[in-house]
Amino acid sequence: MPSSYIAVIGGGPAGLMAAETLSRAGAQVQVYDAMPSVGRKFLLAGRGGLNLTHSEPADRFVSRYRERSNEVGGWLRQFNADDLRAWAHELGVETFVGSSGRVFPSEMKAAPMLRKWLHRLRVQGVEVHARHVWKGWSDNGGILFDTPQGPIESRPDAVILALGGASWPRLGSDGAWQGPLAARRVRIVPLRPANCGFLAGWSPLFQERHAGQPLKSIAMAPRGETPMRRGECMVTSDGLEGGLVYAWSAQLREALEREGEAWLCMDLLPDRDPDQVLAEVSRPRGSRSWSSHLASRLGLQGAKAGLLRECLDKSAYGSPNVLARAIKCLPLRLTGTRPLDEAISTAGGVAFDSLDADLMLRDVPGVFCAGEMLDWEAPTGGYLLTACFASGHAAAQGALRWLEASRGVGPHAGSDPKP
Repeated sequence: MPSSYIAVIGGGPAGLMAAETLSRAGAQVQVYDAMPSVGRKFLLAGRGGLNLTHSEPADRFVSRYRERSNEVGGWLRQFNADDLRAWAHELGVETFVGSSGRVFPSEMKAAPMLRKWLHRLRVQGVEVHARHVWKGWSDNGGILFDTPQGPIESRPDAVILALGGASWPRLGSDGAWQGPLAARRVRIVPLRPANCGFLAGWSPLFQERHAGQPLKSIAMAPRGETPMRRGECMVTSDGLEGGLVYAWSAQLREALEREGEAWLCMDLLPDRDPDQVLAEVSRPRGSRSWSSHLASRLGLQGAKAGLLRECLDKSAYGSPNVLARAIKCLPLRLTGTRPLDEAISTAGGVAFDSLDADLMLRDVPGVFCAGEMLDWEAPTGGYLLTACFASGHAAAQGALRWLEASRGVGPHAGSDPKP
């Protein structure tokens, strides 16, 4: 039986993993990408140290996907964090677990891994076509591309779309796929920023003194959420950004959408218990200013001290109890998110009720979706990248099953060929 030709549109982690899974099963795979080269967002993510996945237990890992835990959990049952580390090892890339539980390649960078991966794909017969911008379908069902040589049409046996979200337009994730899919009656949940910065409306004085400064060794949670999470973030000219803020970005964005504002509770001294803080605040300060007193007694200075003054009335400094409570739970009002094209990732996308269990579009048979263009999100920490890999593997397996079941001409898919 001849092998099938399958088009993978999008050359990020989800698309390349789909291509690898398909080619290992014997399919003829063509990868199409709008950019001059593939994996551009993957490379950017690895500039500061590629956080490939996380080592925490599977049940906690799956819970990070919140309301999409069932759907993403299904992908992870086929290709999980351990499988991803084994896949990297097979590429010749060793990994290690950092102190936070995050998993990194030993070289800490994405470029060496991507080079080895693309070499293996070429050996497996995968062809990559750069500068091919997907434009939808022709009247006779072919897929259309704009290329430097002009428009072309291709008629694959199956298609996997892995076109990303809309948070990195300069790297190819521009959300332009929404138009062609909407024309095919595919329901799309509006795209919103995820793992993003938030606006706080600082005063000019605070902005001038503290924009660009880190807030280290703090803890925070949105109002009504427990427990607080520890980490650090950065004061920006108009708000906050960084890992600790990203960890709560879904809850904060939802509060903004629901109420028009979001409130954070920030513990400026998580290593001090409330009684210790109250005792130090209550000590006589003599002729010293509050800034000097808090710096000497509690080490509270810089952006932390500035934030305390930014968020409290002057009257709070006259009450040790009020001041101590604020140090341990400073209320901070957020008024919006940074723009979508500045976010690390995207929430929203192709709705799961438009897909079957194999990630095939119900109204467009033979077309499967994978990666960030689907309606799920995850915090930073390796969860986003792991689910992208896993969804690419799952969509590829779905395409293989569909080809065998519906046409009888697909590659042999009697086993589950994990990369």
